[in-house]
Amino acid sequence: MTFKKVSWIKLIVHVAAWSWIFILVFDYIAGKLSINPIQAVTQRTGKAALIFLMLSLACTPINTLFGFNKIIQARRWLGLYAFFFASLHLLTFIGLDYGFNFSLLKYEFVQKRYILVGSLAFLLLIPLAITSFRWRILKHKQNWKRLHRLVYLIGALVIVHFGWVSKGDFFRLQGDVWEPFLFGVFFLLLLIIRVPQVSRSITNFRTNTR
Repeated sequence: MTFKKVSWIKLIVHVAAWSWIFILVFDYIAGKLSINPIQAVTQRTGKAALIFLMLSLACTPINTLFGFNKIIQARRWLGLYAFFFASLHLLTFIGLDYGFNFSLLKYEFVQKRYILVGSLAFLLLIPLAITSFRWRILKHKQNWKRLHRLVYLIGALVIVHFGWVSKGDFFRLQGDVWEPFLFGVFFLLLLIIRVPQVSRSITNFRTNTR
């Protein structure tokens, strides 16, 4: 792929993702990751994975609302970066935090529900990432569409994971849970816009008001 073939919208996605990584590395080298750098890296990579996943889900609704079809070009890369950051998030957790001590991790999986939910979301992301390459899409178009509907379940699992790992009661909105709650509201709005009847109504309204 030559530079000329990279659209500006894809370029923005790449720059945003790698800037996030460079800032994380710089803060680590400069000692700006708080007194618990491993926890900070885990939290930052997890947040990045969630943001890129939500942005990938937002591409179609943005096109529906504003007729900005070029945003669809960014959807695949946003999803792949979501998987990339989720992988860093998981590796930091099991590698740096637990030192690949699977005996201890097995106990933690049973005791801490947010770990179980987050792991399930990551496992579901793997086939989506593998089948996100262009030749796979063209070869298995119909099956690809069905498989990639799992992203809605993944989005819900990731938000629940974020809510449960936060300090407080996520479902009662008590404690430090407002950020995952707002992500949940945003995710719900994206799902509503994707409902066929709603999507058609928005598109018709936008077309008639031009």
